[in-house]
Amino acid sequence: MRHFIVFLPLLFAVQAQADDSPLLPPSVREMMEAAIANGSEVEIATVAKIAKQTNPASADEIQRMVNSWKNRTKQTHEAVIREASFADLWTGRIEAGGFRSTGSTSEIGISASANVKRAGIQWSHKLTAAVDYRRANGITSRERYFASYEPKFEYDSRGFAYGLVQFERDTTIGYDQRYTASAGVGYKLIVSKPVDLMMDVGPSIRHADYTIGVNETKLGARASLDLVWRMSPTLAFKQTGSTYAESDVFTLNSLSSLETKVGRRWSAALSYNVQYESETLLTDKAFNTLSRLTLTYDF
Repeated sequence: MRHFIVFLPLLFAVQAQADDSPLLPPSVREMMEAAIANGSEVEIATVAKIAKQTNPASADEIQRMVNSWKNRTKQTHEAVIREASFADLWTGRIEAGGFRSTGSTSEIGISASANVKRAGIQWSHKLTAAVDYRRANGITSRERYFASYEPKFEYDSRGFAYGLVQFERDTTIGYDQRYTASAGVGYKLIVSKPVDLMMDVGPSIRHADYTIGVNETKLGARASLDLVWRMSPTLAFKQTGSTYAESDVFTLNSLSSLETKVGRRWSAALSYNVQYESETLLTDKAFNTLSRLTLTYDF
């Protein structure tokens, strides 16, 4: 009993010290609340950083305000997704470029692509279409059409499962139609503000109808890589690539691009595309490259 009486004042002192945690100054709280009311994540992070530096004793309370805003924002976003129909919440991008020359030679070239995405809580959907066409003096030197649909299910913050159906037409390589189906798993290797990097891999099946009237179906494996490096608020480097490995055919398609914003929704992009077919019925280890300067619009 005597020992308890001796330590009792110490217990009260510790409790009093815990209760006397420093309060956030009213001016700083008002500054944080104003930033949160504006709803800009960049502004909130900047104000919170300065507030913590000038009020280090209140850093925990400042972070609690930030976390509370993030939780409310996430709950609101998820509620909007749950209540939306499948036709809602789509975003996308249109990219186009081309040229036309007349005189001693008559030549026309068109390059265009479009993709739309819908991101849900766990499910996302992506539709892509592209065309590259070039004709000179009555002869078509390039004719490529592409379309794909890719659903994705995220089972945690980094891992996901994907599906893919794809159509291609490329008479330059020698096929009228090529259909692809694939499914597999992927992982987000890097998730950060400057860099995002993810990859996926899975089995695939491809059916090709060649221009000479022959067709073939092959089983194989597919892998893809997607990199985004935001070099500055207005400049980004992007790299996407996919490979297919079959019994006697290896296919590679790689697209590197450097994009710069020229407006709120408009961007200019310089890209370099490499397509490689190790061997088909009509080609033998052919590299095809295409450089483009295009204008893009985000919606």
